[in-house]
Amino acid sequence: MPNPQLNQHGELKHLLTIDGLPKTIINHILDTASSFVSLGDRELKKVPLMRGKSVFNLFFENSTRTRTTFEIAAKRLSADVINLNIAASSTAKGESLLDTIDNLAAMHADMFVVRHATSGAPFLIAKHLDDTKQHHVHVVNAGDGRHAHPTQGLLDMYTIRHYKKDFTQLTVAIIGDVLHSRVARSDIHALTTLGVPEVRVIAPGTLLPGGLEQMGVRVFTDMNEGLKGVDVIIMLRLQNERMNGALLPSAQEYFKHYGLTEERLALAKPDAIVMHPGPMNRGVEIDSAVADGPQAVILSQVTFGIAVRMAVMSIVAGAQGR
Repeated sequence: MPNPQLNQHGELKHLLTIDGLPKTIINHILDTASSFVSLGDRELKKVPLMRGKSVFNLFFENSTRTRTTFEIAAKRLSADVINLNIAASSTAKGESLLDTIDNLAAMHADMFVVRHATSGAPFLIAKHLDDTKQHHVHVVNAGDGRHAHPTQGLLDMYTIRHYKKDFTQLTVAIIGDVLHSRVARSDIHALTTLGVPEVRVIAPGTLLPGGLEQMGVRVFTDMNEGLKGVDVIIMLRLQNERMNGALLPSAQEYFKHYGLTEERLALAKPDAIVMHPGPMNRGVEIDSAVADGPQAVILSQVTFGIAVRMAVMSIVAGAQGR
């Protein structure tokens, strides 16, 4: 079965998931992103690669941070950006998702950046556009349900590559609510594709999905054991609704066993980096001393995230490498 993300030449036409994405394409995205990061500073270049193109941000689920970084990235590429308030739009009036897509495509949209609470929604949109021969419109998944968050996964890979250079010697630990995390799934697919020899997941049993071992992951329920000798620590956000529900006794109890403190960080390698997709719950999944400490690269992730989203959009739109 052909990969719905690739055109007949094997080039990226949509970014829907990292699962099944060839290593060459992941590296092409990371290499392209590095060309947008100015040497020696955190400023990102403005380039005309998408001048005259229209990018529609379709956020059916709120996320100010992700939407803002996509908007900045598109504007750095000189694209026209349209942010739609979906809650007040036609889908709230009963128009189907695909009717909305058809109407927007008719407005000469070139790209849809889609965030949706339902797993698979960006795939449905991409398939519909391809089936209806609207090949000029590209889809970028900005997070769908519990399924995938590919640009977050890619910016995490960019961050790791920036600080650690080589994936093939690393031990990486992903810690927290893996069960509900689309970031964790995207990171695991990317890390294993890029040749990381040991990917660990650390979480209480109630927050672990089945099938992790089949994805090539080592599972730990003991934080101290799982952190020994790791090079990269990726903390996951614990959502408020999980803290006092059936899955966890309390936020305080969670921090006691799975919060990243300076003492626990000392179990990792001395040059280990600490990452977090944000927004952070300080004192729940991470201690402020660690979040603001010298090993945290969380603010760099935000900067790199803009460059990676620029790379994804420019490649998908055909402005790069065609």
